[in-house]
Amino acid sequence: MTKTIRSLLAGVIVAGLGATLLAQAQQINGAGATFPAPIYTKWFSEYNKKTGVEINYQAVGSGAGIRQITAMTVFFGATDGPMTNDQQLAAPGRILHLPTVLGAVVPVYNIPGVSAELKFTGPVLADIFLGKITKWNDPAITKLNGGVSLPAADVNVVHRSDGSGTTYIFADYLAKVSPEWKKRVGVNTALNWPVGLGGAQNPGVAALVKQTPGAIGYVELIYALQNSISYGSVQNASGAFVRGTMEGVTAAAAAAAGVMPPDFRVSITNAPGATAYPISSFTWMLLYENPKDKKAAKTMVDFMQWALTEGQKFAEPLGYAPLPASVVKLEMEALKKIKTQ
Repeated sequence: MTKTIRSLLAGVIVAGLGATLLAQAQQINGAGATFPAPIYTKWFSEYNKKTGVEINYQAVGSGAGIRQITAMTVFFGATDGPMTNDQQLAAPGRILHLPTVLGAVVPVYNIPGVSAELKFTGPVLADIFLGKITKWNDPAITKLNGGVSLPAADVNVVHRSDGSGTTYIFADYLAKVSPEWKKRVGVNTALNWPVGLGGAQNPGVAALVKQTPGAIGYVELIYALQNSISYGSVQNASGAFVRGTMEGVTAAAAAAAGVMPPDFRVSITNAPGATAYPISSFTWMLLYENPKDKKAAKTMVDFMQWALTEGQKFAEPLGYAPLPASVVKLEMEALKKIKTQ
């Protein structure tokens, strides 16, 4: 073997080892909400192709994501329900909430023999999940759905069994339209449910609704679409019945974009506007402002800058609404707070 060939081989080996070490160094773990899991999975795959960075994400629910980032067992968390002040104080450092996309929570149902798109008001949904409406042909439902033959079948409520940002969004909306819900159940990622069966994460709720005749539940829009489950339209603050769509979510976000607080913890459920879908929300990625691993911090800042710009084009095909430009501009400034060296 000539000296030149030996040198070339040595160079190839060193380059290979360098690439391996780089990939290992850029492997970052996160956990949290199932609501954005489809878009996050797509983003992490596309970013890996572009940069070689490996970002691993466990869709375990918002509650678990908050617990894991607080315990620092993952580098980043994800939630659909903003951390409370007490939760933030319990963390070992300041955590930033960074909106990534917007989505809709939709009421899904499985009523044998009924293929029509049902209409719901907030108070009717609240009464169903409070256990006050127990039959599908209850006058409160039939009044909203003239021309639809609804059976005298039991309403089987399905809800999340885990700490969930999807639950937070749904409960946040119900609390705004039903004083009884606000008083008896309230708003949180985990609730003391008056009635119903519990399903783990969005896929679990979707599966339970699909296999249970007479069931009604709530899931993020993409899970209704992926599982071909019927979902209804919901009356908004302007009195219009609006279906969960990207346009409806974008309209809800537009109402909040002008009053976005500095920490991005904002609710856009029951937003004003004739076309706004009322059960809409931002979903947030959680990052420490001053993390111990500065290299991982730099990698995640670079990723977030990509996700907030080029990555937004992947939102609509997966049933999410991209962020308003005004919110993206604010976030780009917020990312500068993360200490990367």
